[in-house]
This record gives sequence, C-alpha cells and structure tokens, in this order.
Amino acid sequence: MDSFLAEFIGTTILMLLGVGVNANTSLKNTIGGENSNWVLVSMGWGLSVFVAVFITGQFSGAHLNPAVTIGLATIGKFSWSLVPTYIFIQLLGAIFGSWLAYLVYIDHYRLTDNEDTVRGSFCTGPAIKNYKNNFFSETIATFILVFGIFYIVEPNLEIQGEVVNFGLGALDALPVGILVWVIGMTLGGTTGFAINPARDFGPRLVYSLLPRKNKNADWPYSWVPVFGPFSGAILAGLLYNFIM
Repeated sequence: MDSFLAEFIGTTILMLLGVGVNANTSLKNTIGGENSNWVLVSMGWGLSVFVAVFITGQFSGAHLNPAVTIGLATIGKFSWSLVPTYIFIQLLGAIFGSWLAYLVYIDHYRLTDNEDTVRGSFCTGPAIKNYKNNFFSETIATFILVFGIFYIVEPNLEIQGEVVNFGLGALDALPVGILVWVIGMTLGGTTGFAINPARDFGPRLVYSLLPRKNKNADWPYSWVPVFGPFSGAILAGLLYNFIM
C-alpha cells in the first residue's frame, strides 16, 4: 500500500471511530451510549488510535496527526520534505472520516437539538474559555503525547537496507493507544484533548458545512487546537534533542 494512501486510510479510520464515540455518547437516542461518562470517551479515542495505527503503521508509519509528523521531523526521524504532503493527507482523512461518522449517526443528529452538543461531537471546545490557558492545556497534553511517542517509535520501513521512515509500527500501536487514553482521562478535562490539529480542524469544517439551523462552529477558538498541538510537538522535539 502506498504510504500516502495508508495515511489517508488510517486518519479516516481514526476519525470515523473517534467522532463515532463522541456521537454515541452525546447524541439523542443512541443505544446505551447517551450520557455515558468521560472514561468511555477517552477509552474510545485511545482504542481508535490503536486500531488505525495497527492497520496502517507498516505502510506509512501511521502518524495520523500533523503534530506527530512535525515532532518526528524535528528530531530527525522523519523527512521534512514529506511533512506538507502528510499533513494535507491527514486533513483529508479527518474530513472524510468525520463525515462518515455523521452519516452513520445522521438520524441521531436530526433528533439532537442542542447545537453545542452537536458541535462537540465533531470538534473540541474548552470547559472554561480562556484562550491562554486553553492553549497551554493543548500544548502540554500534546507535549506528553509526542514526547512519549519518541520513546516508543522504531524504524519500521526499510528499502534496500536503508531506513526511510520512522513511525508508529504495528507492535507500537497498543502503547500509543494507551498513551492517548491516559492523556484523555488526566489532561482532557479542560479542552477535550484535541492533541491533533487535523482531528479538530477537519471535523469542525465538516460541521460548519452541515445543513443545520443555528450552527456555530466557534471558529474564533479553532486556532487553539491547531497551534497548541504544534507548539507541544516542537517543544517535545527540542527537549528530546537536548536530552539525547
């Protein structure tokens, strides 16, 4: 499988399952999911990462996250020349995956009148809006994610004896999924732990295009779950380079 196609498929799967658990636990009349607790949401996202990474890791490194791509490039474990394409593909996968989740739950979206709930099933938002603190929360949470990944990843793609890509290979899928799960349960209560610019921006764009009355995509906040994760990833890379 082509690495770009794998990255698209992986991010699509991640978002289909991730937005799916959000929809299942927040929309009206779902079977057993409505009003479920935060542990289920965090677990759902962690296991979604596991599934997506396990399927595509051997082909693309399964970054599935622009912050991870930037972080790996910062420490020399991924080629900077591939970064723009990977980020673009990840964004397309996030858009497509969240749209598929919408189609799966479309009847429940139609029954749900609370627009904050509908938006929250797609993208993140702060419990208390304070841009400075929200940015700090996303930066720290993504720092933990990316810094942890640095000590998990190993070279997993080799051509003619030369390692050409580092990423989250199949054997590393489970610890990365657990890492996301832990971050959600411990640091996710402030902003909903986007920790992935594509994960937030892609679904937010899909939501903004839905044929709903009174929708509010909260674009003024949208820079936080984009630049916070990028900042956390770069800081993780700088510290890793200093230590190592």
